[in-house]
Amino acid sequence: MDKVLLVTGGGRGIGAATVQLAAQQGWAVAVNYAANSLAADEVVRAIRADGGTAMSVQADVADETQVLAMFKKIDAKLGRLNGLVNNAGVVDVTARVDEMSVARWRRMFDINVIGSMLCAREAVRRMSTKHGGEGGSIVNLSSAAARLGAAGQYVDYAAAKGAIDAFTIGLAREVGGEGIRVNAVRPGLIETEIHASGGLPNRVNDLKHQVPMQRGGSADEVAQAIVWLLSDAASYTTMSLMDVSGGR
Repeated sequence: MDKVLLVTGGGRGIGAATVQLAAQQGWAVAVNYAANSLAADEVVRAIRADGGTAMSVQADVADETQVLAMFKKIDAKLGRLNGLVNNAGVVDVTARVDEMSVARWRRMFDINVIGSMLCAREAVRRMSTKHGGEGGSIVNLSSAAARLGAAGQYVDYAAAKGAIDAFTIGLAREVGGEGIRVNAVRPGLIETEIHASGGLPNRVNDLKHQVPMQRGGSADEVAQAIVWLLSDAASYTTMSLMDVSGGR
């Protein structure tokens, strides 16, 4: 029987690459999306055409009611969860802190931090041996920005990802004896649509000179790290913050 994996924000970018790679390795995948059902459904169609098991499921991860409904749908259609990738996240337009609004900060933390914590809570309730589960793996998407600070661009995003690092460490310690491994991947400059959503579609090309490898990364390269951390090959790896950043 396939292991069951939920990837939030699984319709595009790193999420979509993760879903497709995980499905190739035998996971039954739930592809979460907030609004873009077409992208999520296309990923699901591709996986099914390749012989895999997949479903799309809508939920804004910052909304507890929607998250609870999402987990219930996954329970009913795919079975008990074995893996979670907290990938859903947002940036905002480039700005200094003295130009930012409280509404922007609340959106940033509601989606990037509280959304990840909420999904992790529900995953633990299903995976933990304390709750009758069989264990599992959680991978949180952090960012190299948590180390670099993103001054002059996304200090609030960097701060949210710093919170994800702390959450990863604390949760890993908390549930390590209950069969659950918790790790984070910290991508660097990756070619995805998220830069355009922040108003900087050429950001990777503009900054690649700062990367020792002199290039941006691909969503597939990040997905390789995520799916490895989910797998039994990483059975003794927990509380790890893995940089996939070309050395930046």
